[in-house]
Amino acid sequence: MYKSEGLSQSAIARELGIARNTVASALKTDMPPRYVRPLKGSLVDAVEPQIRLLLKEHPKMPATVIAERVGWQHSMTILKERVRELRPLFVGVDPTDRVVYEPGQVAQCDLWFPPQLIPVGGGQAQILPVLAMTCGYSRITGGAMIPSRQGGDILAGMWAILGAWGASPRSLVWDREAAIGGTGKLTVPAATFAGTLGVRIKLAPPRDPEFKGLVERRNGFFETSFLPGRTFTGPGDFNDQFTDWIDQKANRRHLRAIGATPRERWDDDKSAMVALPPFSPPVGLTNRIRLGRDYYVRIGSNDYSVDPSAVGRFVEVVATPDVVAVACEDRIVATHARYWGSGATITDPDHVATAKELRGSFNAARAAAAARKTSRAHGDGHVVALRALPDYDDLFGVDFHHTPDLQGVHTS
Repeated sequence: MYKSEGLSQSAIARELGIARNTVASALKTDMPPRYVRPLKGSLVDAVEPQIRLLLKEHPKMPATVIAERVGWQHSMTILKERVRELRPLFVGVDPTDRVVYEPGQVAQCDLWFPPQLIPVGGGQAQILPVLAMTCGYSRITGGAMIPSRQGGDILAGMWAILGAWGASPRSLVWDREAAIGGTGKLTVPAATFAGTLGVRIKLAPPRDPEFKGLVERRNGFFETSFLPGRTFTGPGDFNDQFTDWIDQKANRRHLRAIGATPRERWDDDKSAMVALPPFSPPVGLTNRIRLGRDYYVRIGSNDYSVDPSAVGRFVEVVATPDVVAVACEDRIVATHARYWGSGATITDPDHVATAKELRGSFNAARAAAAARKTSRAHGDGHVVALRALPDYDDLFGVDFHHTPDLQGVHTS
């Protein structure tokens, strides 16, 4: 600068307000001046050889345990940073292959629990599960809120989504959900459902959430893009809003992974799927019990009344997300709207009236039977009263209340 403008180093130093030596150092290089702090090493350097030995023998040893073994007395932050740098050298590499999905091949299934209370009636509000299913090839997603995470309710939700799609992927992937295959083996209802549809339910390996990463990422997308700012009057309102949003937004946005929208790939995906059977597979909650005098059946934690004429006989109970129905032999003896809350007693007034009539008839019959026990009919039909035994004692002059004189009587 001083060469081009004729300024001396001292003049430049005065102009810029810096030391003359700083100006001299800057003029000696073509690079701008930069301060570099000299490396002083780290306290961890002294124990790094011990850390390496421990990681070589135990690659997954926690940093806190390593600190205890090497007698570390300083900040845990710098030790954890060094362990984080060294651990990959001993753990090994576990790469995963990229999965390529073919049309109609697979759909991933999962439960999402929206962190928002949903009104269910009776002054109650609960956090309810949402079943989500995402197809591998097209990324088409379907979802439905269900009453519980019991197997029958989950299968009912799956059937509703597949019914909306009009076909089923050949494989349905689940994690170790207890109601589907918590032990690593499909439950009987889940296996029956898959057999009826002619598809396969595949269980993910234990502790491997990435196995169904497609639907897991969709759950996160729901929570950040669908839920904020929305209110719901009940499960039905939630499902209406959710279904509309999925159809208009989620399934119509461009996905970089497939280079298209899910709707654009849906026709090819659906054409390779399995056609749905003409009848519904077994879904919903079922039970078979003998109806007691307390003419109620329990679904979840709620009690539903049943026609008391079925008391003492076996009844079949079926509960879908919408309806609770009870049958005795070939006759329907109760139908109720399914209550999604808990601890409620749902009573049909007709059942109470029937119970009152049956109870009156039973009491009248019991009174008549008691009357018959205290009287008897003569041959010509007129009633003859039953006499007490003391009447016959008086008639024959027998006095059982007299105590005989036992003096002089000996027994051998």
